[in-house]
Amino acid sequence: MWGIVRGAILAGLLVAVATPAMAQEDDGGGAGEIIVTGLRRLNPDDDDDNKTVKPIPVPAAVQTLRRTADFAVQQVVIVSDTVGEEPARAEVLAMTRKAIDLSAGAGTLLATGELVVEPLTAGNYKELVFIDDDDEFDGELVKFLVKVPLAPGIDAKAALAKIERFMKSVPAVGRAEIKPYSELTLSVVNPEQYRGAIIDLVAKDTAATSARFGAGYGVEVTGLDRPVQWKRAGLTEVQLFLPSAATVQPRN
Repeated sequence: MWGIVRGAILAGLLVAVATPAMAQEDDGGGAGEIIVTGLRRLNPDDDDDNKTVKPIPVPAAVQTLRRTADFAVQQVVIVSDTVGEEPARAEVLAMTRKAIDLSAGAGTLLATGELVVEPLTAGNYKELVFIDDDDEFDGELVKFLVKVPLAPGIDAKAALAKIERFMKSVPAVGRAEIKPYSELTLSVVNPEQYRGAIIDLVAKDTAATSARFGAGYGVEVTGLDRPVQWKRAGLTEVQLFLPSAATVQPRN
């Protein structure tokens, strides 16, 4: 509520609080690390140079905070077609453990999750769920995420190159192999931490709007108490925003 009050002071606004809404597609209210867009499977018909880096349409920037995402993320699989379920699964898990051991040295991190991201470690990798209904791969397989921190100088191509080098560095175990599964996507750590900065943007925009109508008018803002939402804004950038709405009305 401190952000709403501050927005009212800065802009001289009439602020109304809306009914709280559900968080965007998750129960965590934006806490933790969040995948920004769904994990979209690679199209096997695409050329190799076109599989993972594609132009991203940029949404309209209306009271949104645009920033570089925290991580570039790609989903991969480790699959083995060794005869027999138990031997094949043993190979997959052994290769997964090798991937975990080599990840830090390759400048990558491993994780699991489709929306909320959790680290994949030597302590939990045996809890990965084996997938047995995938049409593209024959055998026993698991899926997990490979992440690259989007530090200065790391763009989408550099992140993909680092992921590819990491995958090539993981030695095969029996007939197990590691392959890319999804297009590149992004993740953001704790979107709710940007609530105050987003409210500042709303306050600045609505103050300018109010000033255009003269001293006799103010702007009523609703929705500032709802969870922070997000969408992709480029190959490595995201937009964070609140689903707020503003109405110009006389102060009296």
